[in-house]
Amino acid sequence: MFMALTHLAYFSVAILLLCAVPSGFLGDSQGAKGTILVIGALGAWRYSWAILNFSRALYFKARVYPRWRTRRDERFALSTAKHHCYFMVTSYMVDQDVTLPVYRSIFKAAMAARDGATIVASVVDGMDERLIKDIYRAMDIDTSHVKLVIDRIKSDGKRDAMQKALRILASFSPTHNDIMVFVDGDTLVPEDIWARSAPVFTDPRTGALTTDEAAIIGPDGLFKDWFRLRFNQLQVMMCSMGLSNRVLTLTGRMSVFRADLSTDPTFVRAVGQDYLDHWRLGRVNFLTGDDKSTWYWLLTHGFETAYLPDVQSASYEGQPRDTFFDSAKTLMVRWFGNMMRTNGRAIRLGWKDMGFFTWWSILDQRVSCWTTMVGPASVIITAILATPFVIPLYLAWVMMTRYTFCAYIALFNKEWFPVTHPFVLYFGQITGAMIKTFVLFRLDRQKWTRQGGGGTKQVVALYDRIKMYESTAHHTLAYGWLLLAITFLNTLE
Repeated sequence: MFMALTHLAYFSVAILLLCAVPSGFLGDSQGAKGTILVIGALGAWRYSWAILNFSRALYFKARVYPRWRTRRDERFALSTAKHHCYFMVTSYMVDQDVTLPVYRSIFKAAMAARDGATIVASVVDGMDERLIKDIYRAMDIDTSHVKLVIDRIKSDGKRDAMQKALRILASFSPTHNDIMVFVDGDTLVPEDIWARSAPVFTDPRTGALTTDEAAIIGPDGLFKDWFRLRFNQLQVMMCSMGLSNRVLTLTGRMSVFRADLSTDPTFVRAVGQDYLDHWRLGRVNFLTGDDKSTWYWLLTHGFETAYLPDVQSASYEGQPRDTFFDSAKTLMVRWFGNMMRTNGRAIRLGWKDMGFFTWWSILDQRVSCWTTMVGPASVIITAILATPFVIPLYLAWVMMTRYTFCAYIALFNKEWFPVTHPFVLYFGQITGAMIKTFVLFRLDRQKWTRQGGGGTKQVVALYDRIKMYESTAHHTLAYGWLLLAITFLNTLE
């Protein structure tokens, strides 16, 4: 009842905003015509792109995926090959209350693998090593079926840990039929991950797969609502890309790879030592974004990447900062930095090998951060130069369109949504676009969420300061040209 009342209040506010607009405003206001035309034309393009992805996602999930799954299950049932399951687990600064259920889920999944399993756990803390061994012994695991190797390393970052773990796994000589599960130390693994994943690799074109994701978050609030909406959005987008058998990322929380590919020396090197040569910033060594590096390696080698919408991992997510805004900003800087560092080189590969829709989707990641800013910027400029009545009209438009999007996303995922979702959706779109443009000019700035800020102020070298000033200048100039173009278009009658 309370939720229904909040939604009723939401619509009431939207109607009140429309009532605040004078009668005949759209026809009489000369100053707002350009703005309405710009937002309308841009909206037609953006909403048609959203409708296309919604339609593809629904078609994939309801019609294509069940047949796709059945064909692979049938091939797998006829196969006599062995499909060993390898796990690569990386843990860093994970609470013991999380480590306990996570490793229990991994050991259960390993025991359920018909053809045996090998687990390589990369840890930093000796307490984690002892805890993992205790869990392993307490579960009374058949050591002839499940082998555990713990790689105790220095705290040199996730990429270095993954590189060392992959080299250990390569020593077991995995075959083309074996699978390897990459999983973070804060993510619960489905017990049937082997049974659901191994049949997918009966198609020799498949190099990896990723699955649906859920978040385990403590108290209710904006951060939880934002994460829930983000994962529901991701399910829609991944289903759309699944229709092309090429997803846009192989999530680092949990993805499954063909084992011999993931131990290929060039793959291991791409995970541990990926980089970008930038015309202004020079050599940018990647600290974060290992999931983008693995995805890019498979893309350049011509392998397909599948999506399983009916298999779900669950990760423990904590709010990294004190406030919702600061937490969301911190996470988006890392996520979108990884995206921007990789999608430029992916765009340059062209569409012939990956398919036009996949290529266009990657290009859209680069373009959408600018087009998203056109709407609010146009309204602000028009409100200053012409009439302020465009503001309530725009706010009502935003409320209704975002509510429609949230309703579709919720229905697609077979759940309803709180009234906060349209607001956090718009927040994610606008703030996300601003952060994408920020990191686009600062691809060299990287930081893990769990890394502290440090107790002392670091001294920045002169060369690095010059690059920072250059980045700010380029960013400011780009925004200046965007605002100039918007102002010119809005003055057209």
